Amino acid sequence: MKKRKSYLLVVLLGMQMLPKAQDIHFSQFFETPILRNPALAGIFTGSYRLQMVYRDQWRSVTDGYKTGSLNGEYKFPVGKADDFLTFGGQFLFDRAGTTALTQISALPVINYHKSLSADQNRYLSLGFMGGVVNRNLDRSKITTDGTYTGGNDGETNIIPSYTYLDGSVGMSYNSNLTQDPKDNFYLGIAYHHFTKPKNSFFRDEAVRLNPKWVGSAGFRFGVSETSYITIQADYSLQENYQEALAGAMYGMKMGPDLENPAYVINGGMFLRWNDALIPVIKVDYSGFSFAFSYDANISRLKPASAGRGGFEFSVSYIGFSKRHDRATLNSILCPRF
Repeated sequence: MKKRKSYLLVVLLGMQMLPKAQDIHFSQFFETPILRNPALAGIFTGSYRLQMVYRDQWRSVTDGYKTGSLNGEYKFPVGKADDFLTFGGQFLFDRAGTTALTQISALPVINYHKSLSADQNRYLSLGFMGGVVNRNLDRSKITTDGTYTGGNDGETNIIPSYTYLDGSVGMSYNSNLTQDPKDNFYLGIAYHHFTKPKNSFFRDEAVRLNPKWVGSAGFRFGVSETSYITIQADYSLQENYQEALAGAMYGMKMGPDLENPAYVINGGMFLRWNDALIPVIKVDYSGFSFAFSYDANISRLKPASAGRGGFEFSVSYIGFSKRHDRATLNSILCPRF
């Protein structure tokens, strides 16, 4: 029984190290725009934005996954036209399984927004992201036959840590849906891991991280003076693995000033195809946004998980520089959503 158990642990560890393994992802993908596409950096109504997301998944099945994201962006005009430039960065932390398989990423980003109209918000953006990724594991938690025969974990070729350079490039188009600048949309496509970095704890030069395509879309439009609907979707393709995630939220403005409401209460539902239903509640207040979501598992793992997938919590803040307060930025042309 011990040998069977040790063999299973090694197999599970190997599955986590396969080059076809799934990238880090979030159900609240709308709170990690840079992770989706570097050309989505800076597409918001404000001068700067900070976003944090924490995800806890599969705790009901195994040791689970704990994933955190922190990203920041600063947007400012360049030149004499209505062009903008955004600088920012994406920081990621992910830990999974009994071996504490951990990934830490630090990825700076730059995005140029080219204005396509002198009369309305219409921008074509080109973004680049690249940086350092470290992956490591705790070899003391690996159990093999050698553990029971007086040896170590029995794997002489495993290295406990390695680092690689990663990069992404993307484009997006952002414009108004109507004459009201608050009714708008964006479309984007990104190509991730174009460096095809080595991705093996076994020093295998042939094992590489496969490139990934991500298509993104978002639409926001008013329903009445006090409410609006936001629809967002992502589709990812990484070799044979694909993921489709889409949904909508209904937002209700609260307070006497509808142009600058004291609160906005948002509620909605997202679907990760063949995997999970994701209810979301979000509250906007004074530049801050707080969102909570939960994955209700509907995949083939449902009998083992009892339908329990994972929860996410996010906090974001959008601010305005002294050069552009809220009233000024609302009255000029700029990338927004």
